[in-house]
Amino acid sequence: MTNSRPQAPPRPLSFWKSGFSSARFYSLPTSIALAAPLIAALAIGFLYPVLKLVALSFSGGTLTQYRRIVTEPLHLSVLLSTIEVALVVTVASLLFGFPVAYLMARLRKGLAMIVAACVFIPLWTSVLIRSYAWVVLLQRNGMINKLLTDTGATDGPLKLIYTQGAVILAMTHVLMPFMILPIYSALRALPTDYVRAARNLGAGPARAFTAVTLPLSLPGIFAGSVMCFVLALGFYITPALVGGPGSMLMATLIGQQTTVLLDWPFAAALSTVLLAVTLLFVLLFRRTLSLSKGLNSVY
Repeated sequence: MTNSRPQAPPRPLSFWKSGFSSARFYSLPTSIALAAPLIAALAIGFLYPVLKLVALSFSGGTLTQYRRIVTEPLHLSVLLSTIEVALVVTVASLLFGFPVAYLMARLRKGLAMIVAACVFIPLWTSVLIRSYAWVVLLQRNGMINKLLTDTGATDGPLKLIYTQGAVILAMTHVLMPFMILPIYSALRALPTDYVRAARNLGAGPARAFTAVTLPLSLPGIFAGSVMCFVLALGFYITPALVGGPGSMLMATLIGQQTTVLLDWPFAAALSTVLLAVTLLFVLLFRRTLSLSKGLNSVY
């Protein structure tokens, strides 16, 4: 029996070389009209506020506000502390989040759904509520101190709240889903045949992981690290609640300048510096991880 379905005419060679570009199917005015809402939203919601912020930081046409950042030790120490906390939170999220993402990608459907629920449920909860939960756990009469004193591990309550360690712990808990989900997506797309082939060629479990799974999961690691680091740089609620006045980060300092001191030009300068640091570290992340074949394969 012959197939009676009409056959589609063969595509010309120029069609395949074009990469299926939409510009081949729409005229230039139509393409511009389709992209105009997105471009307008980007310009109004992002580019204009950023440019306005940068212009405000050069109030009076001088670099006075930026000189204050360099000359006053407090501001430099806050900036360095913010970068340090963001890096530690990113590394901690990677160390704790990678095994969870690996379990989600390798477990059976039922167990994987349970692990996924443990990851998604915190995302459905407000950051404010999760931060207050850590205040309840870490305060002087909180559950952790009560457990330590009742078991005789400590003679009295420890100072767990309003410390840098408490800020890192709470921020890691809040930001870990943003690390888990991109890594899970990369691991889920990784065929199990690759690991099986490495094992058949004599590689042990550790060797197969370091030679196959880890390099091919670098796109997810890169995406998760960038999101965690960028979000950690601008985190405000959790450091303010868990860290208190003794653990000031850049977002807290900027908020203090705008709401308490009403020094908007200096707050704009601080924000511009924080934006520049964020872009710099994103480029460094991209440059470092792009050396891997696993990352180059998707770009």
